[in-house]
Amino acid sequence: MSSTRRLTLRDIAKQAGVSYQTVSRVINNHPYVAEETRQRIHDLIAELDYHPNKAARSLATRRSHTLALITFGMDYYGPAQMVIHIERAAKAAGYDLVLSIAGDISRGTVQDAIASIMHWQVDGILMIKPVPGVAYDDAIDISGGVPTVQINGEKDDRIPSISVEQAVGSRIITEHLLELGHQHICEISGPLNWYDALERHESWQQTMRAAGYKPGYSIEGDWTAQGGYRAMQKLLSITRDFTAVVVANDQMALGALRALRMEGIRVPEDVSVVGFDDVPEAACYEPPLTTVRQEFDVLGQQGIEYLVERINNPDAPIERHIIYPALIKRLSSAPPRRL
Repeated sequence: MSSTRRLTLRDIAKQAGVSYQTVSRVINNHPYVAEETRQRIHDLIAELDYHPNKAARSLATRRSHTLALITFGMDYYGPAQMVIHIERAAKAAGYDLVLSIAGDISRGTVQDAIASIMHWQVDGILMIKPVPGVAYDDAIDISGGVPTVQINGEKDDRIPSISVEQAVGSRIITEHLLELGHQHICEISGPLNWYDALERHESWQQTMRAAGYKPGYSIEGDWTAQGGYRAMQKLLSITRDFTAVVVANDQMALGALRALRMEGIRVPEDVSVVGFDDVPEAACYEPPLTTVRQEFDVLGQQGIEYLVERINNPDAPIERHIIYPALIKRLSSAPPRRL
């Protein structure tokens, strides 16, 4: 094949022995392509250094109208919801979205994740980075300066970012329990290597101390219902001198409710339990769960809007956009029994 002619989608299809429609589906991450065929096409694209062309629109504007999303922790509710709403917001804004899921947030893994999407000639990158790892400056170096916005990462005014104010959420849910009259409040935290979990944990402690009370025992969980069940079992093995438990997310709260029920401890008559996230099922827990609502749709919308702003004006001042969560009162919290 002549080196002076740009490779086309049909060239890739011919060499792969498939239809050009199949290649198009692979390039656009559509389902219904056999995994072996998908991998063969990806390997051929890499071997031939083929860069998909967004046709006339891209040629005229020098824009691909494609954004990239690099994420971690898709097994968990929060990151998964962010991805769903970011994808919807991107489509509404007229952009395609390429997704790259990193197994961890080490420099090498993030470098590989960014490299995997750079063939798409993306206009901008959103990065969900919930745990420490590769520095933002390193990510910019790896991406070659493509405009990048961070979602729910570390607090740093030097980084363009959108985030939910986790500390406020933890404070308002703890203050809710204090206003009900609780003084002996324990916690099941998320994994403390996550930014969100650490912010919620530290805010719970600070809110308790600011009210003049000593924080109760804290057991570190893993975001899962099973982890919440085990953490509550561990807490009950240490102490039963508490009237409320702040749980760092709703999945763990579900497990915690079961562990309490297995011990004959009533919620909220004996112990109040509160969560964080407001998953759709939280209103159907037994009892319905008092929690903190994160507006993942707003997060996705504002994340896309801010990234597009930075694409259009990369020299604009860096901003850290904050979204505030809301308290959702249900039946799992009530005034305490007296110890």
